Amino acid sequence: MFGFYEAFPRQVHKIKHFMTPISSKRLQQTLIQLLCGLNKTTLRLEDVGMPSMADCVAVFEFGIAEDNDFNYLNDEETLKALKIVQKSSLQILDFLCAVRFYQTEKEKRKPLKFDYYMLRFTFNPKFLELQLFHERGPMHILPEEFIEFVVKKVNEAFGRRVVKPLKKV
Repeated sequence: MFGFYEAFPRQVHKIKHFMTPISSKRLQQTLIQLLCGLNKTTLRLEDVGMPSMADCVAVFEFGIAEDNDFNYLNDEETLKALKIVQKSSLQILDFLCAVRFYQTEKEKRKPLKFDYYMLRFTFNPKFLELQLFHERGPMHILPEEFIEFVVKKVNEAFGRRVVKPLKKV
């Protein structure tokens, strides 16, 4: 099934709940386009979270789930995903993100170990649940920081804060 990873872990490292006035379909379309746009983007580690080391950059590679695999979110795969969501919004969207890290010294980039994260977005009217599982790697970006980073990027894509943390009662 497209967008759903059958082997998504039951025990995750972080779960966050959000409110949103945006329709699930529009949120999913924006999210897919956003994650495709983040692919191969190089960011300073401090732009993503609290840096665990100095002079480090992160390069993101997102894939979208399809049954037991993840397909790299290139232009073709993004178009396919957008067509599916256009027909009918999905209740769940799963993504894999490999984050490559490089430490920079002068003009040289020294590669470091990758981090691998799985993200599950569960869409309900007016609500969004985000689950994150850190599959492996040195965890240069903490699960909480990774979720905050993605939510911040979604809000930037809309030009306003449309995804807000759900307040606990």
